[in-house]
Amino acid sequence: MDDGFAEYVAHRRLRLCRMAYLLTQDWGTAEDLVQTALSKAWLAWRRVEGNPDPYVYRIIVNTHASWWRRRWRGEVPAATVPETADPRDTSAEVDDQAVLWSAIGTLSPRQRAVIVLHYFEGRTLTQVADIVGCSPGAVKRQLSRALTRLRVDPDMQTMKLERV
Repeated sequence: MDDGFAEYVAHRRLRLCRMAYLLTQDWGTAEDLVQTALSKAWLAWRRVEGNPDPYVYRIIVNTHASWWRRRWRGEVPAATVPETADPRDTSAEVDDQAVLWSAIGTLSPRQRAVIVLHYFEGRTLTQVADIVGCSPGAVKRQLSRALTRLRVDPDMQTMKLERV
């Protein structure tokens, strides 16, 4: 008996993989990261109370940071941009997206995690703090430092970005 674990995985796996991809910028590594996180979550599943998302997200963020520290991931891969079915010319958007992901790839694991969780996943500062395991003030500092690094990145200077 899995107490809803299989159902959770069936409903959340793709979203977890998307979040992991935003952290790793590589689909294979993202899938490995989610698989590892779900294996760890399964071991503690009966102790997880309420919504398991913060618990699983925290495992993903911590595992990614651990892998990054060990240099398990190797070199940061170039950002891959999915093909679009939209017939309009999006080459400028694709170039901007590649520059953005390249710049995000230079951030520390913690900074990348708070950027992804807050801006791409739409999590509140409190939710991000719970997932990352720090105070909301620390999340604000990490976001500020990450955005500062992105703003001074020479490649990012060529992009027309709205102030975040």
